Amino acid sequence: MARKLKTYQTSQGFYDLAIAVPSMKAALEAWGANSNLFHRGFAEESRTQRRWQQPKPSVALKRPVGTNGPFDEESELLTDLDPEKRPARSKAPRL
Repeated sequence: MARKLKTYQTSQGFYDLAIAVPSMKAALEAWGANSNLFHRGFAEESRTQRRWQQPKPSVALKRPVGTNGPFDEESELLTDLDPEKRPARSKAPRL
């Protein structure tokens, strides 16, 4: 029987990363982390899956850090730094 997938999020460089895997250990391995990001407070379990859809389990999805757009396998960085043209930042706490 397959284990239930949980969703986890972290920030790495210029991207927010999200992944659906069975455990924290599997998330750390998929992100290539060499330390426990959960213990240090840099990663967390997402409490809601409605914020994004995971097309493939165990595939890390990304989006530009600080935005609230959709997660995707290939994400473009923001190139226009004009504050009036940037997507709105999420006011809600990240989960």
